[in-house]
Amino acid sequence: MQLTKFTDLGLRVLMYVSQHERNKPITISEIATQFNIPRNHLIKVVTFLNKTGWIQTTRGPNGGLRLGTDPASLRLGHVIRVLEGSVSLVNCQEPPCPLGGQCGLKHALDQGLNAFYEYMDTYTLQDVIHNSTAHVIIKLQQSHLAGIH
Repeated sequence: MQLTKFTDLGLRVLMYVSQHERNKPITISEIATQFNIPRNHLIKVVTFLNKTGWIQTTRGPNGGLRLGTDPASLRLGHVIRVLEGSVSLVNCQEPPCPLGGQCGLKHALDQGLNAFYEYMDTYTLQDVIHNSTAHVIIKLQQSHLAGIH
């Protein structure tokens, strides 16, 4: 199993905006630069995260992004489920499988996927942004600010 690029970027955005110890707002352009991500693709991710309420966006010259919820309340399994938007690893309908769901593979894969989500739910965003991760994010943000002065 591999997470989609959309999910990967969504998790990176959540982590990046979770560390905000400065006066200037975090922008999409900043995140795009720091993670070497196309800005247009990142806009789609940020729009989706804003709709979930996980981040808040403010438009305008002083606008930007910030975390919209407590990082300790964001369970990673739930976040990944929502970002992935898929309920199964395989689609037995496209193309139609001649086994007609009698092989047991889909059930086994669905069980494994659910176990993955349940395990990831033992972690929160707060758990993965503490200590060294937080320090790296803060350094990235500081290097961005130093470059725009």
